[in-house]
Amino acid sequence: MAWYSDWVRDNMLVSAFAQFFILGSLGELLGVLASKRKPSKNVVEWLVKAVVWGFLGILVKYAFKGFEGFLHALVDKGLLPALAWESQALRAFCLSALMNAQFGPLLMFLHRSTDNLITGARGYTGINRSFWTLLWFWLPAHTLTFMLPSDYQIGLAALWSVALGLIMGFTKRPKA
Repeated sequence: MAWYSDWVRDNMLVSAFAQFFILGSLGELLGVLASKRKPSKNVVEWLVKAVVWGFLGILVKYAFKGFEGFLHALVDKGLLPALAWESQALRAFCLSALMNAQFGPLLMFLHRSTDNLITGARGYTGINRSFWTLLWFWLPAHTLTFMLPSDYQIGLAALWSVALGLIMGFTKRPKA
């Protein structure tokens, strides 16, 4: 795995883009298939969505680094106890909580907006389901993610997108 760490370290933004381009798109496709809906046959639509996934990966990379600095600043200013930085598990939880409370809703709104532009859809029906995932899925998922060395965090976050795509797809299946 040394090659992976080196690649991520040497190409932070390109690697974030590539991992989300591939895995975010895969999660979306698997979610559509799991829901028993027919995937769009429009290859250009899927390619544009994959590019959006890639740019979302870059935003997530910035958020991961930015919220790490934010948490450290809150501890330095005495707004959170030192243990929030010193304990690996508590630091991971605090990073996840801060990021998902502040950045998560914005990212979901942005993602839905770009999907609407790409597909010609209108409105935000069902986005409340996405917001709930911040609590029951992303908070624990990112807590685990932030316990890893930083070289592996974006890769795991992109893999979580595959898992959530499947989960959400199965919950959208038509009732028998």
